[in-house]
Amino acid sequence: MAFSVSSRAAFLLLVALLSLFQISLAADSQYVQAVNANGDTIYLKDSRKPALYTGNFGDCLGSSNINVTRFDAAYYKDNMTVLFHLEGNTALKNESVMLYIGVFAYGESRFDLTFNPCNANIESLCPMEAGTTIEAGGIIPIAQSDVANIPAIALTIPDFEGEAILRVFANSTQTEIGCFSAVVTNGATFSQPESVGSVLGIFTVIAVISSFATAAYGDNVPVMRKHYAHSMSVLVVFAVFHHIYFTGALSMNWPSVLVAFWSNYAWAGGMIYTETMQNSINHFIGSNRGNTSHVGAAGSGVLNPDLGGGYDIHQIYKRMTPTHKGALNIPGLMRRSKFNLVARHLEESISKRELANSSDGFNYYGNPVLPGLPLPGNFSGFAGTLGEESIPASNAFMTGFLWFLILIAIVAASVAGFKWILEGLSLIKLLKKERLSFFRAHWLGYTAFAVLRTLFIGFFMMIFLTLFQFTYMGSGGVIGVAAIVFIIMFVGMFGVAGYACFYRIKFGKFQSTPDRINMERSKVLKVIPWYRFTRASEHLNDEEKVYAGSIPWYKVSPLSGEVTDSIHDDENYTKKFGWLASRFRRTRWWFFAVWLVYEFVRACFYAGASGHPMTQVFGLLVVEFLAFVAIILLRPFEGQRLNAIVVYALGFSKVATVALSAAFDIRFNLARIPTTAIGIVIIVIQGILTIILLVAIVVGAISSYFSVMRNHEEIKPKKWIPLRERYFKHLDQTVKDVPPPPRPPTPVPEEPKGPYFSVNSIKRVAKIEDEDKDFLAEIGGDPNESHISLATMGKIEEGTEVPPPTRASRAASVRSHASFTSLPYGARVHRASWSSRDFNEWNNERRRTANSTAPLVPEGESRRASGNIGSNARFANSRESITRGSPLATPEDNDIISPMSRPKSRAPTSTPASPYRPPLKTLVSENEVPSLPSQTHSQ
Repeated sequence: MAFSVSSRAAFLLLVALLSLFQISLAADSQYVQAVNANGDTIYLKDSRKPALYTGNFGDCLGSSNINVTRFDAAYYKDNMTVLFHLEGNTALKNESVMLYIGVFAYGESRFDLTFNPCNANIESLCPMEAGTTIEAGGIIPIAQSDVANIPAIALTIPDFEGEAILRVFANSTQTEIGCFSAVVTNGATFSQPESVGSVLGIFTVIAVISSFATAAYGDNVPVMRKHYAHSMSVLVVFAVFHHIYFTGALSMNWPSVLVAFWSNYAWAGGMIYTETMQNSINHFIGSNRGNTSHVGAAGSGVLNPDLGGGYDIHQIYKRMTPTHKGALNIPGLMRRSKFNLVARHLEESISKRELANSSDGFNYYGNPVLPGLPLPGNFSGFAGTLGEESIPASNAFMTGFLWFLILIAIVAASVAGFKWILEGLSLIKLLKKERLSFFRAHWLGYTAFAVLRTLFIGFFMMIFLTLFQFTYMGSGGVIGVAAIVFIIMFVGMFGVAGYACFYRIKFGKFQSTPDRINMERSKVLKVIPWYRFTRASEHLNDEEKVYAGSIPWYKVSPLSGEVTDSIHDDENYTKKFGWLASRFRRTRWWFFAVWLVYEFVRACFYAGASGHPMTQVFGLLVVEFLAFVAIILLRPFEGQRLNAIVVYALGFSKVATVALSAAFDIRFNLARIPTTAIGIVIIVIQGILTIILLVAIVVGAISSYFSVMRNHEEIKPKKWIPLRERYFKHLDQTVKDVPPPPRPPTPVPEEPKGPYFSVNSIKRVAKIEDEDKDFLAEIGGDPNESHISLATMGKIEEGTEVPPPTRASRAASVRSHASFTSLPYGARVHRASWSSRDFNEWNNERRRTANSTAPLVPEGESRRASGNIGSNARFANSRESITRGSPLATPEDNDIISPMSRPKSRAPTSTPASPYRPPLKTLVSENEVPSLPSQTHSQ
């Protein structure tokens, strides 16, 4: 209970302290009295944020007779008022003026007011005197109809695109003597360099560390190169950042959202504002700041008569009648109802002290822009993009060059400092002496190559800035420095790249032979004419190709005709030129030279054609599209992540951004709201590209951790160990630069094997033989019919018995030589065809048989009759064959064998001959083979 009471007392004490603190804050707050739209008196904090307010401002006349040091205006939605302040001085004496205030949003006029400052109690302007400080301010109540044209989204959309213009006219001459333009904003913006730029910088540092770690860890150069090639490339990181930021170098009238978004990447392009550096550059440049309008921007301090649509002096000064000397009566000059409301409100509701207090408490205002900057609210060309960073276009080259030198010094000092930190840790026994021994022994080489790599990464940026300085002109000293830097970067980098290629061809196992690039005519979809480039060496015997022309080229090939080794296995070459070629594939090691040419061409279009938007856009569109297609075909990087970013994401973003940027050309006069929508689309594309890059940096840091821990059996967390093993297998496969082996086919359950085909049923067509009873009996398997000789049937009279079949005494293997047929074993022989001659001979034979009393058929006749039976005839359901003997064979060889009978004599039996099977004779049996004499007669 005691604890409960003490807790409650402490809580009440805390509430009391907070209440007192709130009361003290309320006492310190400044309030202003105002009248809302309903006419009620209300009190509002003077420090509240307005719905819309102005920022920095600049001179839009160029020769203003008024020096304005402060100009701001704000629109408060809560009480429907517009507050404005004006401070400055002039050299004019006794000059009455008229003031015009116009507010523009997205290229259209949203609010305007013309009034006489004398009727608004602005004494410092009534009249305007030399030596008298101009202090003007007012709170103008407005009606709902006055802001009806301002959409509600304009109060919340990021980077509201608007401007407020103050024009001062002299009544004596009825001319404009002062013009000042300020940007109008709602406070919401995509420009967050403190947060977004810092996050991007942190990720870049992670990429640098992970890349350097893979290059420094280890002692086997080929293995170190392999792991380095798959880490995150700092070149790719800055290629993405440079693409995004330097898109603003196109001479287009950019929407405010794009310029604000690009300001987050300004640090990557060397555009970092520091007042000390800019003052030093201004002192070196002098007063010659170049021509901002030459690069498409409306410069501050330059005459801009068409700003805000211009003005019509006749609408400001109508027919007037003089009333007294030195004064003008301007009836109908202004909207009287609105002006009288303003004057009455200023006189009755707010005293001069209250107005001064509100002026002092107002914290939302801008400052005059520096010389050389474009007008606030104008974002045309590279000058408009630099204006977001408050860096004049004349200072762009020197700013980038100085920061680039600082970066090189930081890189060199970091590598050297890392070496000495390792030595110090080794001395105090916190680091083993053998750790990073290769790096510690070659730290000078690492330092030199880190500097060269930095020059390679910054090649596009420095070439662009030097060419931009040549286009923008300026003082002679700056142009001289730019020329020296251009020569060093151009000659130096291309010289080193050329020497790297020459060294490989000269001292490697390669040769360079002449070749040609042919422009081959073809058709797409068999209708659309098309051209493609092919090497002449690849189509030596192709005479059907049609070529439109060719250019000389060369071909680098191995001396032996086959690639026997990899460039990455050459330790000497890797130590010399690994900072150029180590990240590229074995067959694309020369891509660094192509990359330099590509970046140089891009820089020429961005900077050399500055001020010519159509040349820039369409030239870059062709270059980026060709590069996109070529890099897709080449896929130069060994690491798949780098190919995914450079080949697909970065290439698509470049083509899409340049194509969409064409809509921002002023000659198309596209409305600013659709222009802003297109700008949002570009932000989405480049934002997605940035997200992909950040994800790749994180993945690259993890893979670099795997590489550094490759000699450890276990890593933390342990669940990453299988992932590391798969990553190492992937490295071993990609380093070969050959297509991966095909995946094994998915195992299919083995089905039971069966015959290739099966016959389910056969339908037999009736034949003539079906009417022959002997044939039917034979094919039906009747043994009494299948073994009877035709000759026996013809020789035996009707009614006598046919002797039973006998079996030869010799084995079947010995008798098998009597077969003279090519039919396979088991084939059935069809019976011989009968002709009319056969029937005649059969009748004659019957007559002779009737006259004969011999009970047996002679062996010769038996032989002749049996010769008509087909060779290798088989009995039904039997493995034995009826063999046809040779005409010259012995009687024993021509016996008819029954598989079911035993050897018997050839004596006749009582079985009668079949009347349906007449004996047949052949020409051989009657004419060529004589009958053999019987043994009885010979004896």
